[in-house]
Amino acid sequence: MQEPTERGAVFVQSNEPENRVIALARGEDGVLTLVGSFGTGGAGDGRPHLTSQGSVVLTGDGRHLLVANAASDDVSVFAARADGTLDQVARTPAGTAPKSIAERHGLVYVLSTGKPAVVGFRLTDGRLTAIADGERALSTLDADPAQVGFTPDGAALVVTERGTNSISVLPLDADGRADDPQSIPSSGPTPYGFAFTSGGTLVVTEAFGAQKGAAAASSYRVDGTAVTAVTRSAGNGRSEICWAVVTPDDRFAFTTNFADGAVSRYAIGADGSLSLDDATAGLTVDGRPGLRDEGLTADGRYLYAIDADSGRLFGWAAGRDGSLTPISSWGGLPATVAGLAAR
Repeated sequence: MQEPTERGAVFVQSNEPENRVIALARGEDGVLTLVGSFGTGGAGDGRPHLTSQGSVVLTGDGRHLLVANAASDDVSVFAARADGTLDQVARTPAGTAPKSIAERHGLVYVLSTGKPAVVGFRLTDGRLTAIADGERALSTLDADPAQVGFTPDGAALVVTERGTNSISVLPLDADGRADDPQSIPSSGPTPYGFAFTSGGTLVVTEAFGAQKGAAAASSYRVDGTAVTAVTRSAGNGRSEICWAVVTPDDRFAFTTNFADGAVSRYAIGADGSLSLDDATAGLTVDGRPGLRDEGLTADGRYLYAIDADSGRLFGWAAGRDGSLTPISSWGGLPATVAGLAAR
């Protein structure tokens, strides 16, 4: 059996008609070096700005990389090697237009966006096996879902639904099967990407639009399947906030603003409250659109984000105080690039 991976790497998918994963090795200083590209065997949708968060995901043990192929309706599974290289193990049908994946202890759920639903699998020896009766439809055909994720205790799934401006929770039974969704209205319009603290605080971005000042994030407490709003629509004065990650110490959330090139930092209180700490904690080029998928390394030392419009990947060293210090950027990515997983 393959040993858990330990060396750093960053993975993104090209989302091209012949989809591939672009792998970069991470040095101790956070600098990235291209390892190579690895075909998924599936098809991306070939369009810039894939509407997703979590289309490229590392399993919790670091041994496998899961990639959603939005146009071929399947998920590719790779064995992730210590040197950043990938070996494809399998490709499995997974709903229609899958765009987000969540994994916890070998239980995998894929977000089907063409026919809004979550589809469940077990990951064994690098292969996905469908759970019996493991597909569950979302609230409506107009759900327009963005992301699926597990609650920290693994008791439920959470899905953000842009079309209905709601957050859905799907309880999981002992076999990992999802029950029907229970939905609450989101605090602000267009709930998009989200991330959890270890204690159950849910941070959700609200992608209002590209106009200046139309960017906010909200926080919620999740207890079992009950979701309670804590901080409603904390604005950051920027534009089109979409993606979110939470630091390993649960103190900060970093959000990317697609329309203006800024990474914003929010402070997370012990009570789950959210407050803007720095609207421009990190910048690509101020005012330039294209900043999207982001990922923190497991140790929280480095943050990486895709700037799709410039075809570049940007990196920052993350301080304990939440500060972001630019490392460098790496070019040569296609305009269709999407999804980011970092270790």
